[in-house]
Amino acid sequence: MSPQASSIFIISLLLGTTITASSNHWIMAWMGLEINTLAILPLISKSHHPRAIEAATKYFLTQATASTLVLFSSMTNAWSTGQWDITQLTHPMSCLILTSAVAMKLGLVPFHFWFPEVLQGSPITTGLLLSTLMKLPPITLLYMTSPSLNPTLLTTLAILSAAIGGWMGLNQTQIRKILAFSSISHLGWMAIIIIYNPKLTLLNFCLYTMMTATVFLILNTIKVLKLSTLMTAWTKIPSLNAMLLLTLLSLAGLPPLTGFLPKWLIIQELTKQDMAPAATLISLLSLLSLFFYLRLAYCAAITLPPHTTNHMKQWRTNKPANITIAMLTTMSIMLLPISPMIRTII
Repeated sequence: MSPQASSIFIISLLLGTTITASSNHWIMAWMGLEINTLAILPLISKSHHPRAIEAATKYFLTQATASTLVLFSSMTNAWSTGQWDITQLTHPMSCLILTSAVAMKLGLVPFHFWFPEVLQGSPITTGLLLSTLMKLPPITLLYMTSPSLNPTLLTTLAILSAAIGGWMGLNQTQIRKILAFSSISHLGWMAIIIIYNPKLTLLNFCLYTMMTATVFLILNTIKVLKLSTLMTAWTKIPSLNAMLLLTLLSLAGLPPLTGFLPKWLIIQELTKQDMAPAATLISLLSLLSLFFYLRLAYCAAITLPPHTTNHMKQWRTNKPANITIAMLTTMSIMLLPISPMIRTII
């Protein structure tokens, strides 16, 4: 794909995200979602591999269905109340349909089946966009409509997402699929708190985006897509593998790394809202995710491949240090000490 075409699609993605995030009218929000969907499709299918074409087709069908449901929900609400304002979603059926539509767009359980397959069929840079930027417009819709949503439904979806995301990631060998199930699990943490403290959801999303971007950029630099190749990639850039180890542990939510901060604040908020059983359950389910993060970290930096006669170490690359990866890695592992300052902001 030519650089001009790529830049047009990236600008369209940013435009669609901005339109949805800044709109008050349902039609404008829907238009932003549609621009996003149309802009990402060529980026998914640019390799012309059958798996990429399949991923683009699955993504288009799922997102088109979800956009239709968003439009149907807003029209039902406008029919009942005469309001097209996003924050005035009051009709119960419209709230239910909108929750299903946004869950489908995000990849929340039980609408998660498309996401691992699409991520597996996409190039790793497109996978980064799908896991981070493409999740922002649906989350902003949830943020704006959060006072009207059904707490029981969202809590159920969140706990199921944390469970399925952790459980189905256990047996994967493809790193992109592992990161897809990791995303589903993190979305569960965001969905459970959005009604009670929407700012915490945005904080969680920002930190998750930062850590996931770090992992994707490191994998793109060392050109690794499977666990078996991750085991032999430590000879390319050993320092980068050490950073990957710390970033994965941060994604798992281990203290004293950055990823512990949103989980800590969410558990604290749930306890204040008399939801200690839900907080306990989602905390225990995060142990499932911890297992496959530890597995990835072990393959990345701790284990060594068997030294057989046909084993050959990969050449160490002489690429200059990427300042973006350096900054993202630093923030992904060292933001916990400034958590009091972050707490005062939210």
